[in-house]
Amino acid sequence: MDGTNESTQGNFILLGFSDRPHLERILFVVILVAYLLTLVGNTTIILVSRLDPHLHTPMYFFLTHLSFLDLSFTTSSIPQLLYNLNGSDKTISYIGCAIQLFLFLGLGGVECLLLAVMAYDRFVAVCKPLHYRVIMNPCLCKGLVSVAWGCGVANSLAMSPVTLHLPRCGHHSVDHFLCEMPALIRMACVNTAAIEGTVFVLAVGIVLSPLVFILVSYGYIVRAVLHIQSSSGRHKAFNTCGSHLTVVSLFYGNIIYMYMQPGNSSSQDQGKFLTLFYNIVTPLLNPLIYTLRNKEVKGTLRRLLLGNREVGKD
Repeated sequence: MDGTNESTQGNFILLGFSDRPHLERILFVVILVAYLLTLVGNTTIILVSRLDPHLHTPMYFFLTHLSFLDLSFTTSSIPQLLYNLNGSDKTISYIGCAIQLFLFLGLGGVECLLLAVMAYDRFVAVCKPLHYRVIMNPCLCKGLVSVAWGCGVANSLAMSPVTLHLPRCGHHSVDHFLCEMPALIRMACVNTAAIEGTVFVLAVGIVLSPLVFILVSYGYIVRAVLHIQSSSGRHKAFNTCGSHLTVVSLFYGNIIYMYMQPGNSSSQDQGKFLTLFYNIVTPLLNPLIYTLRNKEVKGTLRRLLLGNREVGKD
């Protein structure tokens, strides 16, 4: 036992689901399949959006970034989880833990802001359709995405070092399957009220502020849609916005629960499954919700896969 403690000093032990060995085997298969499907789905969205000139629009520009975020976000933790589920070794190095925490916080923050940017894109498309191309010009789109990335990374740079440098009094066991902020805060052997207050304040800025912006944007969108005379026009607008709202609900429902209640206040087991849902299910569903059921994307896929044969039929 002492040898084990010495060998893991400087490392962390990710307990994950080790208290349920029978569940680990099932989770390994399910998560592996879901991870592979996530890679295929999001990579397809990126390739299709880049290869088809018809999809070089602000909406698909933002979707490409969302798919890249989902790929990066999932890959930052799922391979390590699969490794831990498949064997008895549950350790992760200090550097590996630091990278995982930084990516988890940073990419999560970027996605919050990117969803707000996408809500603004839908607001302009529905409420100001005649000025859409002028307002959502390439320069503005790149600027909005850059701000989202910059703020997300800055948030992670602020919180990751503070969380990692909390005194742990020799504790190395993380009661989670990844190095996630609330789990690391729970390991601290000092009063964490100050850091939990800081987390709450930053969460208001990086999580709740974009959410409020999204809700206000959709308030204006709903009002504009109700004034559309054509039923087909209303249906098209609600269909486009419905996809975005579904993803927003999935994403924010989990992240608000996890990060607005850090530390000991949340159920640890419940938190693990919510994080798992947030890490693998949401990135898996995003391509399906957003674009794989979209006629434009389906048409592009047919043209890319069938090539001249499809053109010949037309």
